[in-house]
Amino acid sequence: MSRLMPILLLALAACAAPKPPESPGFRRAGTPIYSNAVFDAARLEGDWVQVAGFGAGCRPGGASFAAGQVRTKLCLGGREQDFAGAFAVTGPGRLALRGAAPDGIGAPWWVIWVDTDYRTLAIGTPDGSFGFLLNRGGPLPADRLTAAREIFEWNGYDLSRLTVY
Repeated sequence: MSRLMPILLLALAACAAPKPPESPGFRRAGTPIYSNAVFDAARLEGDWVQVAGFGAGCRPGGASFAAGQVRTKLCLGGREQDFAGAFAVTGPGRLALRGAAPDGIGAPWWVIWVDTDYRTLAIGTPDGSFGFLLNRGGPLPADRLTAAREIFEWNGYDLSRLTVY
């Protein structure tokens, strides 16, 4: 019995060990993320309204795109973040905000879905630090919200943390 005591104490200590903190991101670690290979950045031009995002605690905003420039005020990961400046297309369905902090709004933006008429746009980040949904041309119809939710989930996002505005 004396030989079993240290093993039992170790097992009990392991059970009592605190759980590791949850990932600050909104995606499951190790889940692949896919960007839209046929995305046409020229069709971004115009004003977009933020209709959903991961995290809570701030008001939704929007984005305005024109000639390689973007002006944003978005609720990202529960923090209001602004940017005004140039953006670049870095790959199929991938955007980078030039000069933006890479640990905030400047994380790589991957277009994971856009409807065929470019009215609704789902953007995620490979590290899962944020994800959001933009819409233009009126209220977001239920069918496009459903499609966007499915795409976010497919790309590893935790839908229980999605706030729809």
